[in-house]
Amino acid sequence: MGAVLVPYDPAWPDAFRRVAAELRTQGNPNWIVEHIGSTSIPGMSAKPIIDVAVLIADEEDLDRHLPALDTVGWRLGSGVRSHQVMVFEEDGVRTRIAHFFEASGWDEVNQRILRDWLLQNPEDAELYERAKHVAVDASRMGEESYNAGKTAVIQLLVDRARAARGLPAVSVYDKD
Repeated sequence: MGAVLVPYDPAWPDAFRRVAAELRTQGNPNWIVEHIGSTSIPGMSAKPIIDVAVLIADEEDLDRHLPALDTVGWRLGSGVRSHQVMVFEEDGVRTRIAHFFEASGWDEVNQRILRDWLLQNPEDAELYERAKHVAVDASRMGEESYNAGKTAVIQLLVDRARAARGLPAVSVYDKD
């Protein structure tokens, strides 16, 4: 089954708070956890998966807490190359994704930069939402994957957002 977008759910902010609390309880209580992804943008349709960015001191900080996170159902795994990712599934359906970033790169995390840009630029949020729907349709037709279908628009928006912050453009594609 391909990607499925659902209308914005006003329960997503509360779901995020529960995810953040769980990560801090099972992980490090000092972790900063932020809501990212489309579920963090009020009014935007999204895959019903809560994405979070977690600020960790370093890889050892995460490694120390992996057993406790694993105990409650979090699993390491993703095709992402630049940082560690854990996923959580309920009844075989992915419901949460945690992206772990070290402090040295926190201010340049594209997911955070894109979220902030979309919150501040409604026209670009609309552009992104349209691109997501086109990508879903293309993936259903077997033309390309959902992620591949929206990458060009994400690249455009992240480039704009990074330029506004005085940061250089970087590729947003980060998967094996």
